[in-house]
Amino acid sequence: MAEETKVSAAKAPQLADPMEASIEVSTQEMIRRAHRLQIETVFDRAVTMKPCAIGLQGICCKNCAMGPCRLPLPKGGVEGEDTRKGLCGATPNTIAARNFLRMIAAGAAAHSDHGRGVALTFLAVARKETKDYTIKDPAKLISIAPYFGVATTVEVDGKKLDRDIDEIALGVAEAAVAEWGKTDGFLSYLKRAPQPLQDKWEKQGVKPRNIDREIVEIMHRTHMGVDQDYKNLLKQGARASLADGWGGSMIGTDLQDVMFGTPTPLQAEANLGVMKADHVNIIVHGHEPLLSEMIVAASQSQEMIDLAKQVGAKGIQLSGICCTANELLQRHGIPPAGTFLQQELAIITGACDAMVVDVQCIFQNLANVAKCFHTKLITTHPIAKMEQENVIHIEFDEHYAMQDAIRIVKMAIANFQNRGAEIMIPRHKTTQIAGFGVESIQYHLGGTFRGSYYTLNDNIINGRIRGIAGVVGCNNARTKHNEEHITIIKELIKNDVIVLTTGCSAIAAGIHGLLTPGAAAVYCGPGLAEVCETVGIPPVLHLGSCVDNSRILLAATEVVKAGGLGKDICDLPVAGSAPEWMSEKAISIGQYFVASGFYTVFGYSLPLEGAPVFKNHLYKDMEGLYGGMWDCEADPIKHAHKMIAHIDKKRKELGIDKARDRVLMDMADRQKLEAEA
Repeated sequence: MAEETKVSAAKAPQLADPMEASIEVSTQEMIRRAHRLQIETVFDRAVTMKPCAIGLQGICCKNCAMGPCRLPLPKGGVEGEDTRKGLCGATPNTIAARNFLRMIAAGAAAHSDHGRGVALTFLAVARKETKDYTIKDPAKLISIAPYFGVATTVEVDGKKLDRDIDEIALGVAEAAVAEWGKTDGFLSYLKRAPQPLQDKWEKQGVKPRNIDREIVEIMHRTHMGVDQDYKNLLKQGARASLADGWGGSMIGTDLQDVMFGTPTPLQAEANLGVMKADHVNIIVHGHEPLLSEMIVAASQSQEMIDLAKQVGAKGIQLSGICCTANELLQRHGIPPAGTFLQQELAIITGACDAMVVDVQCIFQNLANVAKCFHTKLITTHPIAKMEQENVIHIEFDEHYAMQDAIRIVKMAIANFQNRGAEIMIPRHKTTQIAGFGVESIQYHLGGTFRGSYYTLNDNIINGRIRGIAGVVGCNNARTKHNEEHITIIKELIKNDVIVLTTGCSAIAAGIHGLLTPGAAAVYCGPGLAEVCETVGIPPVLHLGSCVDNSRILLAATEVVKAGGLGKDICDLPVAGSAPEWMSEKAISIGQYFVASGFYTVFGYSLPLEGAPVFKNHLYKDMEGLYGGMWDCEADPIKHAHKMIAHIDKKRKELGIDKARDRVLMDMADRQKLEAEA
C-alpha cells in the first residue's frame, strides 16, 4: 500500500493590523486597500520580519571575515569583569562604538553629499554655466559671505562700495566647495557657534578639518585592528557629526536659500488627500531639491498644463514625500502627500502617474508596487538606481535641469491615459502653515525694524514659554506610524514648550493639524497659547527638511545672542527629540546636537544596550564634555517628560524656575531704574 503523504495547507501571510500600524486614518485606509489588492507593504514586512536581537544591542561585529562576532549581553547583566570579546579581542564597548561611528559616518556622508551637490550647482550658477538656476536671495548670499572670508564691499578712490554680486557669488561658491576637501584649517562655519561652544570643541580636539576627511577617518579608525578605545572613537564621531551639522548640512541649507529663496511662512495642505483623481499626479520623493525645483517650474508652465488638458486631465498636481516634500513645501506651498512610511501608499491610490525619486529613504519595493499599477517610477541620481526592469532612469544634470524636468513631466502626462479603472484617493487632508526659519522667526517676534530673539527670551524668562524643543526625524515601521511624534509634541506644547520640527516629523505634525495658529488654543498650555495668539504663529514651527536641522542650531545661537539665558547653547532650557528615528542620518544629527550642547532623546531603541559602559559614556559623560548628552525612551509620555525635566533643570540653573512677578511701573519707578543703571 502506497504511503499516504500529507499536504499541509499553505499558511496565509501575516498582515499588518491597520489600526495597530498607524494612528493616521488615510494610512489605515490604504493598508486595507493594499490587503484587498494583495500588495505587500512595509507595514506587513514589519510584522513578518523580526529585528536581530543582538544587532539591536549594538554588539555584532562584521568588520572582518573572522566574524561576524556576536557578544550578547547575559540575561542577568554583567557581574564582575566583563570578559566578552570577539576573535581579535575587541570588547563590547569597542564593537558598539565602532558600529555607532559607522552610522555617524553614513549619516554625515548622506547629508554632506547632498550639500556638496548643492554647492557644485551653485558653483555652476556663479560661473554662468547654467541658466536654469539663479540667485533668488542676494541678501542671504551677502549675509553668509563673511563666514567664507569673502568680502562684500570694495574700496574705490577711498570710498567703500558694494561689491558686485557676481563676484561675491563666485567667491562664496569656490570657498564653499573647498569645505569638503581643504588641506588646512577648520570648517569656516564653526565660527557661527557661540564662543564658549567653540572653546569646548577646541579643548576636546573635535573641530572638523574638512567634511570628507572626518568621514574617511571614521572608516579607517573602525577598520579591524585600528582604534580600540571607545572614548577616542567617539571623539572622532563628534568631529564627523559636527562636520555634518555645522558644515555640509548648514552649507547646503544656506546655498539652497540663496538659489531657491529663503523660506517664509505660507499655507498649504498635507496628506494623501492632496492627490487629485482628475489631474496628472506627479510625486517627488527623496531629499535633494535641485531637480524638483525645476519640476515645479515645468509643471506650472502653461505649455505643460495645456498638454495635460489635451490628454483629458484638468491640470497637474505636484506633491511630495519625505524631505523633498519639505523643500518644495517651504518655498512654493507644494503639498506633501505623506511621510516616509506612506511612499508605497501613494502608488496604491492608483492615481500616481509618476513618482520621481532622488536619494535617501527610498524603498526599493516601490518598483514592485509600481508593477501593480500604471505608475512610472523614475530614478534621477547617478548613485541611486534600482535593479528592477520597470524602473526608468533619467539622470539629472544641473546644466540641463529644465530639459530633464520637462521630459519627466511629459512622461507623466502621457501616462495619465494608462490608469486602471479603480482609483482610491483618501479624502483626508489638513491645512498647515510651514516655511519658518531663523529669519522669519525673528521677523514674527519683532517686525522688520526691531526683529530679534529678545521677545522669545523674555517670554521664556517670564515663564509663559517653558522652553524650546526640537522634535525631528523619520518614521520607523517598528513603531506605530506617527504616534510617538504626535504624542510627544502634544505633551510638550500642553506644558508650554514651543516645538521646532523638521523632516518627516514636520510632515506628521502638519497631517495631524498641529501646524496652524489655531492649534494653540486647542492643545497648548495657557502661557504658550497666549504667546502664539499674540504673535500669530503655530505652537509647532515647521523649519524644513532634515538638512535644515542646521536652522535649529542657528536659532539656538540667536537665543544665546539675545541674552538673559546664559552664554552657551547648553545653558538654554532646550531639548531635542527623534521619536521614531530610523536612518543613520538621525545618529549623525543626534551626535552633532549632543556635541553642540543639547540634551537629546531618541525613541524606539538605540544600539547600545549590549555595551553598558559605552552607553554610560553617551548618556552621562558627554554632558561633562560638551554640555549635551544622549538618552533613549520608547514611551512617548515619559519621553516628553524627560525633556521637560531637563528644561526645568536648566530653568532652575538660570534662576528663572519661578514665574517672574509682573509689576506695573509709573514714571517715577522708571526714572529710578534709569538712575540706578
